[in-house]
Amino acid sequence: MADWKKLALAIILADGAIDENEVKVLKKELYADGKIDKQELAFLMELRELAQKKAKGQELHPEFEKLFFKALQESVLVDGAINKEGANKLRLAIFADKKVDEGEKKFLARLKKAATKKTHADFEALCVECLGKPEVVEKSVASAKGDKDTKADKTDKPAMMVSSKGSAAKKTSPKKSETKATAAKAPASAKEESPAPAPEPAAAASEK
Repeated sequence: MADWKKLALAIILADGAIDENEVKVLKKELYADGKIDKQELAFLMELRELAQKKAKGQELHPEFEKLFFKALQESVLVDGAINKEGANKLRLAIFADKKVDEGEKKFLARLKKAATKKTHADFEALCVECLGKPEVVEKSVASAKGDKDTKADKTDKPAMMVSSKGSAAKKTSPKKSETKATAAKAPASAKEESPAPAPEPAAAASEK
């Protein structure tokens, strides 16, 4: 009987890489019930490990990395906390290729920020091992938060520009009103300055 898991891995990596269409299929099938279970996460972890070996140091498709880290975070982060089992999963996933890349470091920093409740000592040790000393870890977490705030600032800028244009329009409107008022006064002024009409000759006096 065929091993469908191995067959799926072989088909996806037949060309040596995971492309965008394959990521779409994976996302659709794995999230068919709205979540990813342990077996599905194990499949993703094995797929990523094999893909990294075939990539030979090259980065994997960003959409696949996004899908993988999303599934991994949902699995290990439960109600804002990370337990020992979750920390072990993270270690297996991150050190599958015997090294820690920038994407994995950023993921760990985001995950630590998202962990609002108590985390296991093994997770804290993993963060220090991958990101550096505790103060470096905190700096990485703050940097992850800063990136999010920067994106929010960029989103707000167009609104600020529109507001500025609106203010400029309000400032120029009085000048237009003054111009109209001056134009309206001009005919009246001209009427006042025009010479009075000459008196008509006294016709009645000549008849007498």
